[in-house]
Amino acid sequence: MSDTLRPRAALRTAVVWEVLQDALERRAKATGRPALDVLDTGGGSGNFAVPVARLGHRVTVVDPSPNALFALERRAAEADVADRVRGVQGDAHGLFDVVERGGYDVVLCHGVLEYVEDPAEGVRNTVAALRPEGVLSLLAAGLGGAVFSRALAGHFKEARQALDDPNGRWGAGDPVPRRFTADQLSGLVEGAGLRVGAVHGVRVFADFVPGGLVDTEPGALDALLKLEAAAAELAAFHSVATQLHVLGEAPAAEGA
Repeated sequence: MSDTLRPRAALRTAVVWEVLQDALERRAKATGRPALDVLDTGGGSGNFAVPVARLGHRVTVVDPSPNALFALERRAAEADVADRVRGVQGDAHGLFDVVERGGYDVVLCHGVLEYVEDPAEGVRNTVAALRPEGVLSLLAAGLGGAVFSRALAGHFKEARQALDDPNGRWGAGDPVPRRFTADQLSGLVEGAGLRVGAVHGVRVFADFVPGGLVDTEPGALDALLKLEAAAAELAAFHSVATQLHVLGEAPAAEGA
């Protein structure tokens, strides 16, 4: 586990970070360029952008929130990577008003599809930002995790509502506008012309384990991180994951 992510926060990010770090390494080796151009759509205050920049890559963060971009600037400065992180205000719908088409080796689209009006368009835009053979890291809320969570809390009607609702919402008070299954996310990626390289369940256990247990039991955090990593690639656990991560790979340029 990289020290670029704080241990307690790693419960929510470890699986995605390990997959992303491996994808960056493979892409850098394939291109022969140790410093890649990375686009982080909806990247907020830089939870992934800053660690990626610390690996030596150039990161452009697109986010609609000026406050988040201000926090990103401060965070990048504190990590001494301000020269490799650029924040611009925008969103997935108007992505190419602020960034270049086909200009990035890797694109991150984390926590975005839940909130856009047209998820398919959102994925197409992120894919259009990729260079040939580039990599898309797509992270979105999982339907099964929400159903499981409401049921465990004793909210059985809300669990059933989420299960039956086309957008996976458990009620009017649900703060998440849309959730997905692994098949739905894979379909969006393939529909945009990419090959699905891998699908991972994220936060399969972390959201259901009492925080006090992890904080007080010796070795519990490390053991839980290893359990999350072991379960992430198993399709049986995708149906209860709080989030789902899909790695998409763009085809080579025509004639290459």
